[in-house]
Amino acid sequence: MKKSESDLQELAKAVLQLRDEKEITAFLKDILTSSERETVLLRWKVAKLLDEGVPYTQIERETGASSATIAKVSEFLKYGYDGYRMALDRYNRRR
Repeated sequence: MKKSESDLQELAKAVLQLRDEKEITAFLKDILTSSERETVLLRWKVAKLLDEGVPYTQIERETGASSATIAKVSEFLKYGYDGYRMALDRYNRRR
């Protein structure tokens, strides 16, 4: 296993130790720069809109995301590690 993969798994285990939304939000604010947070939040918003079937052009207008970003998120939704899919499915069930 590559070092970066084991580091990612270690980080995932650390996040699992956090108890609630407030603690996870605080952790994300500490670990990510404001620019990184904006990037992650934009990708999440794009993923939600793609999942709702919103066309690329409308997503571009609504979010300001580039077509490349939208295409990359779409690619991971379809062919990635199922992380987006799991998160979206669970998020949508709890709404």
